[in-house]
Parts: sequence; C-alpha cells; structure tokens
Amino acid sequence: MSALLYYIALPFLYIISLLPFPVLYLLSDFMYFVLYSLLGYRRQVVLTNMRNSFPGKTEDEINQMAKKYYRYLCDLTLETFKTLTISKKAMVKRCRFNDEALQTFNELAAKNQSIILVMGHLGNWEWAGNSFSLLCQHHLYVIYHPLSNRHFDGLMYRMRSRFGTGLIPMKDTFRQMLANRNELTATAFIADQSPPKEGAHWMTFLNQETPVFKGTELIARKINYPIVYGSIKRVRRGYYEVSVEVLIEQPKDTKEGEITETHTRRLEQDIIAQPETWIWSHRRWKHKKG
Repeated sequence: MSALLYYIALPFLYIISLLPFPVLYLLSDFMYFVLYSLLGYRRQVVLTNMRNSFPGKTEDEINQMAKKYYRYLCDLTLETFKTLTISKKAMVKRCRFNDEALQTFNELAAKNQSIILVMGHLGNWEWAGNSFSLLCQHHLYVIYHPLSNRHFDGLMYRMRSRFGTGLIPMKDTFRQMLANRNELTATAFIADQSPPKEGAHWMTFLNQETPVFKGTELIARKINYPIVYGSIKRVRRGYYEVSVEVLIEQPKDTKEGEITETHTRRLEQDIIAQPETWIWSHRRWKHKKG
C-alpha cells in the first residue's frame, strides 16, 4: 500500500516542483485555506503552544500569529518539494549566506577545522542545507530520522543530497563522525525536537519547562569540534538569509549543560524575533518534568 501511494504521489510532487514560483505560491494560498479554514490541522496544538510560549500576547495576537504560521507552513511544504528540480543558481539566490557567514566558514576551512552546525526547525532549513553545500568548502552532513516509509525516505534522501549534502541516521551519528575525521566536515544537528524525558536536559524554553536533546552536547564534548549556530531568517516570501556565529570554540572545556543551554537560548531569540517561521504544530511539550 505504501509503495502504491508513493508511485501515485510522485508525479504530482514533480509537477509541483516544476511550477514557477508565482504559481507555486498561489497553490500555497489555496493550501492554506484548506489546511487552516477547512481542516483546522492541529489548530489546538498550535494555539496552545503559542499561548503558553507568549503569555503576554492577547488572544487576537495569538490568532493572527497562528494564521501567519499556517501560511508559512504551506509555503515551506511546497518550497521543500521545489527542491526536487530547483537549479543551483536559483537555490543560492533564494537562500543566501551573508558575507559574514561565508567569511566564518572560509576561515574555519583555511584552518582545516571541521565543525558542528546547530540550528532549529526555523525558516527553510532544507534550502539552507542545499545552499551550504553549493557555497561552502566543508562537506555538509545532516543528522536525520529515516522515515518509516522507505519509498518516501528515499525521495527525501534524493532531495537533500542533490547538491552534495550527506545524511547520517541519528543512531549512527558518533560512529560516522569518527569515520569522517580525515575529511573537512560540517555536521548539522537540528536540536529542537522533543526527546524522551529520561536523560533529557530540562530548562525553561519559551516560558515552559522543556526537555532538550543532550546528544549535540555529548558528541561535541567528545569530538571537540567548534559549535557554530546557524540562523535562517525569512527576508520575504521565497527568500531567506543565513547568518552564523561561533558559539563555543572548545566544547571539551565546557560545563555540563552549558552547550545545550547556549544553543537553545540562541534559538529562542530567533523564534521570538520571527515566530511564524518555527514549527508550532509539533507536539514539542508532550512530556512534563517529574
């Protein structure tokens, strides 16, 4: 059944990916109407997450933020499909790295210094990975969860690796990073997913007690690569700018919890600055402390 669904969907996904951007965004507007107005997809999850994260906002402000989020979610979904056929020129035009970011990566490359790149599900992280692979000297590897449907997992793999990005299943992260030590690499961790509460680092994030994955910190302290935070800002519809900063140069010298707190706080700042571009429909706070 999963194979049949895949082969039915595949031609439509390629057709979507070939649409000119103005037409793509008209389709996104229709998708927003269906998702938000007709289906109400996870609306209560989104509203509850936003209310708890921004207790100072009025109900009208929360509803307006939710509408902006659903519009962005539809854009993001179709932009991801666009990755199937987008040209290299269009990719780096629509998701550009600012001059300071490129300088940072060039300086690290000149020292032959591999890095850990940490970010969240904020902005178009799929496009940012593609542009990184086209613009930067480091070989990018992204840590990911393989999909249960092997056909769609293969499709996502092709989309993400079109421009040279490598993918590492989460369970193989440290072993693969050790295997890649003779290569100039940037290993990307998207660290804002919801981990099991056992073994998580607990901290206040967006006004709520939140479990955070410790994997980024544990691996960074072992392998001692500098930690670089990537910020993806939506400039306007269909265009993004990536900026970066070196958060920690020597992870092995940090205290327990310091790395996790630092990159999570930095992500929190970006979410507050542009909240509609974070994934609010995820059940981020399904686990409670205690």
